[in-house]
Amino acid sequence: MNATPAGSKQEERAELAELERLLPTGPGEQVLSPGRRSHHKDVLMQLIDRDHHDHRDHRAQERNSGVPPVRLRPRLRPARPALVAASVAVAVALAAGLTVGIGAGRDDGGTAARPGASGTAGGSRGAVVTLDRIAAVALRTDVEPVDDGQFVYVRSKGAGNEGAFDGPVEPGKMHERQVWFSQRQGPVTDVGLIREYGQDWPIEVGVPDGTDPKDAAVPAGFDRPTYAWLASLPTDPGALLKLLYADTTVEQGEDEDQEVFGRIGDLVGEQIMPSATAAAFYKATARIPGVTEVADAVDAVGRHGIAIAREDTRHGTRTEWIFDPDTLDYLGVRTVFSRDTGRAEAGTVYDTSAVLERAVVDRRGQEPDERRRAGRS
Repeated sequence: MNATPAGSKQEERAELAELERLLPTGPGEQVLSPGRRSHHKDVLMQLIDRDHHDHRDHRAQERNSGVPPVRLRPRLRPARPALVAASVAVAVALAAGLTVGIGAGRDDGGTAARPGASGTAGGSRGAVVTLDRIAAVALRTDVEPVDDGQFVYVRSKGAGNEGAFDGPVEPGKMHERQVWFSQRQGPVTDVGLIREYGQDWPIEVGVPDGTDPKDAAVPAGFDRPTYAWLASLPTDPGALLKLLYADTTVEQGEDEDQEVFGRIGDLVGEQIMPSATAAAFYKATARIPGVTEVADAVDAVGRHGIAIAREDTRHGTRTEWIFDPDTLDYLGVRTVFSRDTGRAEAGTVYDTSAVLERAVVDRRGQEPDERRRAGRS
């Protein structure tokens, strides 16, 4: 994505003020309401670019320096001092490749009442059945536990939008990405590492000037999940879903169900977790209103699968979690436009990613060998 052309100082101060308003008052708080994280991610990265590159020839300098434009699934870049206070929720959002919720799929039935108001499933009949099957596979899967000092490693391949924020979609080039997530229960400031576009980028908690790093450190939680923390979550789907809704804050007009769906997708997409926890997340997803099934979806490397999806009607997009049609292994995620908008036609892929490998390693930057490859999470 291109950096926004330099505007007035007043406009920049307004953007910074908005970012500051969303910073946590304590290390355990969520920084951004999920419905705004994509927008503020773009604003944050644009401001960083604005400081690092000449305004008049930003794109040319990026090409010459080898630093790629900001994307929906970017690598984290070192923040300038003015923005270093951005917390780990922003960093992990960038690291994990959070996507704008995108949706419309084959719906085999109506939706039920909101979770917590009813014990019935909220997804379509087809989605509920498929999620139950996926949960059963997850429960039967042996997963190697991850120790406190180790790292979860995920290798993926994908591409995202390179167009301007809120502008026409410009599909990016497919590339490989590797991430290492620290499993320290915390609190920590060193969260992990991203290797993308031929460079290594640390995932770190911003520590404002004059602040003790210990006071800025963030413990394990929804915004910095670890294997041990995930293992501590309730495995009853209803209890787990209530916990997710209680931890999810949205602004007026945002779709809370979509945000919860997206948060579960972030966790199952790029983490390793106990079998029972993974099964509980899938069963909990079946209770979210509006969840549907897509009979055929294609991941970033061309693998066809069945998808669990949800449409964000406000943005005209659909998020699809793609699973192997035979084994029900998780393959990847993609976001597509579900209707024509000013940004793209219906069916346009906004972002796509395929998980190629998950593993447990002993240090960040280490690539796994065959003996350390982990099972599905």
